[in-house]
Amino acid sequence: MKKKNINLLIIEIIMIIVAVIWFIPIYYLIVTTLKTPQEATAHPLGLPTSLAMENYVTAWKDMQFPRAFGNTFFITAMAVLLIVVLGSMAGYAVARTKSGLSSAVFLLFLAGLTVPFQMNIISLYRIVKGFGLMNTLFAVILVDVAINTPQAVFLFKEFVESTIPRELEEAAAIDGCGVVRKFFVIVLPLLKPVVSTVVILVTLNVWNEFMTPLLFLQSREKDVILQEVTRNIGQFSTDWTALFPMLMLGVAPLMIFYLFMQKYIIAGVAAGGVKG
Repeated sequence: MKKKNINLLIIEIIMIIVAVIWFIPIYYLIVTTLKTPQEATAHPLGLPTSLAMENYVTAWKDMQFPRAFGNTFFITAMAVLLIVVLGSMAGYAVARTKSGLSSAVFLLFLAGLTVPFQMNIISLYRIVKGFGLMNTLFAVILVDVAINTPQAVFLFKEFVESTIPRELEEAAAIDGCGVVRKFFVIVLPLLKPVVSTVVILVTLNVWNEFMTPLLFLQSREKDVILQEVTRNIGQFSTDWTALFPMLMLGVAPLMIFYLFMQKYIIAGVAAGGVKG
C-alpha cells in the first residue's frame, strides 16, 4: 500500500511540474501585456511594477478591434451554422443509406480529411475569383465550410450509427413521418452531444484560420483579428508589449466561448464514455 502511495505521489509531482512548464509561456504572455517596453526587456519573467493598462487601449485602437472582431465573428458563426446543418444531414444520410454510392460518397469525405487544402490553394483562388467573390467575407465562409465539413460528416455519421437506434425512426415512419421531418424532429435533437463537439472544433479552426482570409480578403475593412495582429509584426523588430495585448484581445472571445461550452464538452465526453 505504501508503495502504491509513493508511486501516486511521484505521478502527481510529475504532473505538477509539467503543468508549471506548460503555464510559463501563458504567464509570460499575460505579464508582458502589463509592462512597458523597457521593463519587458529588462525583466522578461518578472512581475510588472505597475499595470500598464494603456497597452490594451492602444491595441484596441491600432487593430480596430470592433471591426476586426465583427468580421471574425460573422465568418465563424456562418461557417459553424452551415457546417452543422450540412454535416449532420450528410452524416445521417451516409449512416442510414447502405449502398455502393453511399460508401463512395463517404470515402470522398474521408479523402477531404487526408488531403490538406494548402495543396489546392491555386485552384481555390481561381474558383473564388471566377465566381466574383474575391475580397468578400462569403468567400472565406465557403472555403472554411468546404475545409471543415468532412470532419463534421465523419463525426455525425459515426455518432448516428453507434448511438441512435433505428427503432425510433421506424416508429416515426409508421406514424407517417417523412425523411426530412424524421431527421429534424427525431434525429437532430438526439445529436446534441456531437453537435456541441463539432461546434467547438469548427469554432476553434475557423477563428484561428489565417491562410484563408489572407488569400481572399484584400482590403483592411474586411480583415479578421489575426490579420490585424500580423500588421503589427515588424520586419526587423517587434514591440512585444504592443503585440501581446492584441493576442490577448484575439484569444479572449475563445476563452469566454470555451467557458460557456465547458458543460457541453463534459456532457459529450460522458455520453461517449457511456455509449462508446
